[in-house]
Amino acid sequence: MKRTEEFSSFFYSQYFADGLRITLGSIVPIMICALIGEFITGTLISLGALIVGLSDTPGAPTHRRIGMFYCTVLCILTVFITALLNSSLIAMTLAIGILSFVFSMFAVFNARAATVGTMCILVMLINVDDIYTFKEELTYLLYFIIGACWYMIISMSITQARPYRLAQQELSETILHVADYIRLKANFYDIKQNLDNNYLKLIDKQVIVNIHQENVRDILFQSKRSIKDTTKEGRYLTLIFADIVDLFEQSMTTHYDYETIRNNYGETGILEQIKNLLYKVTHELDNLAYKINANKTPTSVYDFDKEIEKIRYAIEKVDEEEKINSIPLKKILINIRKISQQVRTIYHYSQFKVIEVQDEDTIDTKKFIKTDLINWQNFKDNISIESSIFRHALRMGVVLSSTYLILNLFEYSNFGTYWILLTILVILKPGFGLTKERNLQRLGGTVIGGIIGAIILITIEDLSIRFVLLIFFFLIAYSLFRINYIMAVIFMTPYVLIMSSFTGMNTFEIAQERILDTFLGGTIAFLSSYIVFPNWESFQIKSNIKSLLAANYHYLAQALKLLSGKPLPVIDYKLARKEVYIASANMGSTFQRLLTEPKWRQQITKEVNRFVILNHIFSSYSATLLTQLKEAENINFNNDHLKSLIKTLQNLEKTIQSLELEKAQTFTPTSHVDKIVHISIDSDEAKLITDQLQFLMKISADLQKITAEIIFKDVQAVEESSTNEKKI
Repeated sequence: MKRTEEFSSFFYSQYFADGLRITLGSIVPIMICALIGEFITGTLISLGALIVGLSDTPGAPTHRRIGMFYCTVLCILTVFITALLNSSLIAMTLAIGILSFVFSMFAVFNARAATVGTMCILVMLINVDDIYTFKEELTYLLYFIIGACWYMIISMSITQARPYRLAQQELSETILHVADYIRLKANFYDIKQNLDNNYLKLIDKQVIVNIHQENVRDILFQSKRSIKDTTKEGRYLTLIFADIVDLFEQSMTTHYDYETIRNNYGETGILEQIKNLLYKVTHELDNLAYKINANKTPTSVYDFDKEIEKIRYAIEKVDEEEKINSIPLKKILINIRKISQQVRTIYHYSQFKVIEVQDEDTIDTKKFIKTDLINWQNFKDNISIESSIFRHALRMGVVLSSTYLILNLFEYSNFGTYWILLTILVILKPGFGLTKERNLQRLGGTVIGGIIGAIILITIEDLSIRFVLLIFFFLIAYSLFRINYIMAVIFMTPYVLIMSSFTGMNTFEIAQERILDTFLGGTIAFLSSYIVFPNWESFQIKSNIKSLLAANYHYLAQALKLLSGKPLPVIDYKLARKEVYIASANMGSTFQRLLTEPKWRQQITKEVNRFVILNHIFSSYSATLLTQLKEAENINFNNDHLKSLIKTLQNLEKTIQSLELEKAQTFTPTSHVDKIVHISIDSDEAKLITDQLQFLMKISADLQKITAEIIFKDVQAVEESSTNEKKI
């Protein structure tokens, strides 16, 4: 993608659209009220718009409307409770503890509910002072409701006017990350790249791809209009997404023993050609993503047929002259050809050529999305000290309430108390690693932003220019809020200082106080993640490993049907594939957070690192095998293949059973297998399937071994921890 397109792509993105929507909802009330001399009233109205706007996360229109409605209702209830109890320090302390706990527990439902809970806590913290009377508080609450309703009108109007825009933006983002994934796959063919480091980068990217795919599913398939609409645009986006998911899987099947491939073909120059070809595929995807995001008709940039033929000729030449087995290279080239054909098909959709779209293509889409219903049983099940969400909610309630009580006992300033509590709310995360990362980002962003804000206030006295800069900083801050937190804070801090200058406050004192309060709040949040119901990622490792192995088992078990000559339902296959993606993403995220924890908590890091890499190899080879079996004829299958597959599944089953966990979902292995009765042939295809199955069997044994090491070290760590606690 060209630099100009990369830059302009941000302004077409959903992030900038979110920032623009929130800015419009928040700034317009301030401008209108300022014109009639009611600046403070405008800020109170804009607060309601801002709070509801931050809860308006991407998703299906219905879910967004429900989320904004409940956010408004719960915030009204929270402000009312806060106004009633503000005059009593003890009552307010208890209210902060209880409400913070309850709202933090909303995370058990879904991400949207968690955001709504956070906004409710934020509203509570903004109103924890006894400066205003109860009547004044109710007046301010009315302004809050006006702002909330104003934002909801804006959001729903935009959605109604452009119903497919959010789907376009999220789909474009997904395509970009799939392109990045393929780019990392291309690096395996670069002999200068470190294999293990590239594996870890690939796993990180897979986590991101999975998140965006889930977002697209939610937006497209939760909306009846998107599914049932007969317009070209609705079907166009649905078809592209289905092909992008298949393309992502196809990119996973271009996986082989890269170390062996490098050793065998590194000096031929073919690997460099394969890498360059894959890079061109990623450039084509980048171009496609940009055009979809910009609402333009995509046109193909490359002719892959010539490039593929050139590499095919080079492979045949090596085969003839060097007498090297080139079957793996030919398989890689076949996979790349399929990827290029899928990209070409997507471009055909954009031209609205004659492509038949059957109704059954979208019938089972509901099976691929997570229901967004509020499940109160889920809430009850998480009322346990073993639950990471419960621990986080307890920590949030205890830390916020105790900090509020102590600061009031020491008669700390109202603004300083609010800012310290806000910093704790923003920084304190369920895991230590996330808390540490957010702490550094918040403090660094505040210092840098404070310096920028001070320079602006010193050098620019014109109020009109300051107001334009205020809007600019606000817009960019909330456009970056979900993708780059430190940059968002850098832009947000000058906005707060400029806003304060309009109220007549001493902005330099505010800047100093904000930096100090941010430091105090960050320190409290960081220390509390150590000592107040700490939640270490190592607690989640065994559970994630079991879920991931079970997902891999059910995915690979689909091969039993193919070997037995039975049809493989596409929906069952794709659902199993989706579960592998989700479980792999969860495991990858847990491992990355584990790396950020204190060294004394990282006793199994090496083993988990090895497991994550082995699992990625296993998942990729499983995808490769299933693709191979779907395309091969039955006469290439034999009972030796079946025995190897069963042995691999048995290795996984034993590993899963070794991970005995309380309250874990029951694992049900495949029991009945039909033997192959037809006469098999000894073909190159059969030999390749044999090699793939033997490699999978070896990797499954390695997974079993490394899992046993993780279990052993985890038990040792628990025993050592118990011994240390007794000594203390």
